[in-house]
Amino acid sequence: MRPLAGPPADAEPVLILGGGLMGLAIAHQLARLGRSATVLSRRRSEAAGFVAAGMLAPHAEGLGGSMLALGQASLERVPAWVARIEADSGLPCGLRPCGIVVPFATAPERDAYPTAPFGEPLDRAGLEREVPGIGPAWRHGLLFAQDGQIDNRRRLMRALERACVARGVRFEEGTEVLELLTGDGGRLRGVRLRRAEGGEHTIAATTAVLACGAWSGRLLPELPVHPVKGQMLSLQGPRASLERVLFGPGIYLVPRQDGLLVVGATSEPQAGFDDGLTPEGQKQLQAGIAALLPEAALWPPMERWWGFRPGTPDDAPLLGPGPIEGLWLATGHHRNGVLLAAITAERIAAAITAAAHGSGAVAAGSPLLAPFRWDRSFPAAPGAHTPPGARASP
Repeated sequence: MRPLAGPPADAEPVLILGGGLMGLAIAHQLARLGRSATVLSRRRSEAAGFVAAGMLAPHAEGLGGSMLALGQASLERVPAWVARIEADSGLPCGLRPCGIVVPFATAPERDAYPTAPFGEPLDRAGLEREVPGIGPAWRHGLLFAQDGQIDNRRRLMRALERACVARGVRFEEGTEVLELLTGDGGRLRGVRLRRAEGGEHTIAATTAVLACGAWSGRLLPELPVHPVKGQMLSLQGPRASLERVLFGPGIYLVPRQDGLLVVGATSEPQAGFDDGLTPEGQKQLQAGIAALLPEAALWPPMERWWGFRPGTPDDAPLLGPGPIEGLWLATGHHRNGVLLAAITAERIAAAITAAAHGSGAVAAGSPLLAPFRWDRSFPAAPGAHTPPGARASP
């Protein structure tokens, strides 16, 4: 593929600290706006974007307030965002506006769901029509036809990488950022890092984006970001055996077009950065499959994996200016990173561009980003917050 026109060679690059979904999306958007970007990544394969299920579900998740507004704004932008990535990369991203069904045991529980006004109420017959074979415990549901999914693991991440390269984004893989360096007045002046071949180096920069996901707090301890481990698996079912995403309490089933069923995910904030699968986590997933779609419990497993979501005390991201002048934050997206990638890339890239032209304060004050400042008030203890849509199994 012939490279597209990139940014000016003499423009100071924006350093993107983190090569996951958020870092790639922002780098791609900056390049499209004519700004050089360099992505520094230790191992892109460990990023949450490679392990998530790819749901686009602000309504199915039961979001509320500023998170719902942000999620809805991003969902609206996803088709155009995906089209730009596909145009630059020449690869499909696997976007499917397939709708999501949220099942409930009782009608009052359904009607009390935070986003119920945005969905179509279903009785048992409606559930069986939308999700043939759904478990017998579920008697009511909500269909959110506006929600959907994207194949992030197999398609979106690969397409974004190629789109970035086509737009002139530079990559330094195997690079661990050790320290943010500041100068007079506390402004960012560069980063200290260790490259794969060894030795420590310094890169000068006055603008950077912290998009290290669950590892962000290691680089900047004042950020309230902590890892939330999640285990997942996939099953191979018959093609078109499930058309809708099925979003149950504590588990969800995300069907790809080729019959692959992505199943997730445990939520283990107590695990820290502990690697590996656990029998308890895998049993939890299997029990969820049997309760939601009993026939799927007989489908052969294809893969099992784990990853680390970047959690915050209120389960909402940290977006906008950071505690160091010249440092921008795009982290802490927890369960909604894939959903929020489009709006995060758009707003952070726009804010950086505005700042370069002397109007950064206006961009940083965007009504959508304002509620997600890093120094906002949080619940007293990390992990104490309960998401609006959280509910118990029947």
